[in-house]
Amino acid sequence: MNDAAKSLLPEQVLPSQWRHGETVHIAERTYTTHRVDNEDDSVTWWLLDETDLLLERERAALLTRVSSALMTSLNPERCMTVVAEMAAEHLADEVLVIAPRSGDGHPVTRCRRGETPTYELRHVDVEAVIGLSEALRGFPPVPSRWIDPAAAPQWLAHDVASIVVTPLPGHGVPAGALILMRRSGHFSEDEEAFARLFASRAGVAISAASLFTQQAVITDRLTRDLLPPALRRYEHVELAGRYRPAADTERVGGDFYDVHELPDDELFVVLGDVCGKGLDAAAQTGKVRTAVHALLQVVTDHDKMLHALNQALLTTDRSRFITTVVGTVRPVSDGLRVTLTSGGHLPPLIVRANGEIEAARTKGTLVGILPRIITSTDEVVLAPGDSCLLYTDGITEAHGGPLGDEEFGEDRLRRALTACGGMPAEALVEHVHMLAAQWVGQGEHDDMAVLSITAPRRRTQ
Repeated sequence: MNDAAKSLLPEQVLPSQWRHGETVHIAERTYTTHRVDNEDDSVTWWLLDETDLLLERERAALLTRVSSALMTSLNPERCMTVVAEMAAEHLADEVLVIAPRSGDGHPVTRCRRGETPTYELRHVDVEAVIGLSEALRGFPPVPSRWIDPAAAPQWLAHDVASIVVTPLPGHGVPAGALILMRRSGHFSEDEEAFARLFASRAGVAISAASLFTQQAVITDRLTRDLLPPALRRYEHVELAGRYRPAADTERVGGDFYDVHELPDDELFVVLGDVCGKGLDAAAQTGKVRTAVHALLQVVTDHDKMLHALNQALLTTDRSRFITTVVGTVRPVSDGLRVTLTSGGHLPPLIVRANGEIEAARTKGTLVGILPRIITSTDEVVLAPGDSCLLYTDGITEAHGGPLGDEEFGEDRLRRALTACGGMPAEALVEHVHMLAAQWVGQGEHDDMAVLSITAPRRRTQ
């Protein structure tokens, strides 16, 4: 390097101070030094400009960190916060992440460099910001040199020198818009291009989180309709139910129960078990429950009800037959009169207040598999303190015990119920559910459902 070239360098970076392979900074550029010793004892220094290479490495590392940070959350608000924080740290002085309109406004996350992001749902006039309306629809960004910061609305920013608005592309639909602002200086074309790369990573993550949240909301709403209902309190009858799906990771399955109100303080109860388990069985329980609800508007007779239900199921999927028991509960002077009819289901057990156990004399054929079904009806009277227990075979066929391979069985259930005479409905179903759960332990089991109809004890004056 000649004397003229040396004179252009700051004193602190004179060649006499260099070492081979070190990094030096000259006029906002970054170089790597390479020393060559000549035969005449002179030294030639080569400077390799690595400014752009280092910048690309930093940007690649930033994109990797963005992806890693966003992979840890499926919450849209959290994703927007991460995007705003990282963009404010590396790309701009102030950042806004705006999601598509949801309900009463646009979700907006704002972050200034070095500050904590804020999130709000606000009414945004997207036409007031040049390029924002287009970005929210996924159109290419408007170059920052075409955006006049002075024309930006007060809610967006004030006293800024440059603004970049770019879309956040999602899975087939836009995930929102990214707005970058600087207090001084302007965004170069290269910086705008990198902002689009940053936005592409962020948009995919935000879109995935939004899609997951939407699916979770839909699933929750549909699942609520498939779950057994919360049972009301009645003055003349105690009702309690428990339900446990086959898999601990699932909320719904093939067992169900329902209670419908009829005129004159009567109640219509139904408990059943759809062939199979899991989501497919749960979908069939939804059809059965809907069919029963619709049929009750025109028929309450048990035999006619089950025959109509059988015909309804025959027209859908014959592989999804059910067993069920239906009952009508009527208050009488001496307690409750319960009429029970089985459609291929286990007969309900009557738990007397003194601990005696009886089985209702009702039986019938499966529902939804044969053109015609046969049913029989029994009527029992529950004195105060007596209960009628409806349950599915998930209780009696639960495998467990000391060796894990023995069925709980109806006999064991009956013996356990002798100690439950006079129990309130809630205590009775909780006790039965607990016994079955303890018997199974950590082993596999079928869906379980139990419903108790109890005649309240008379209050003493």
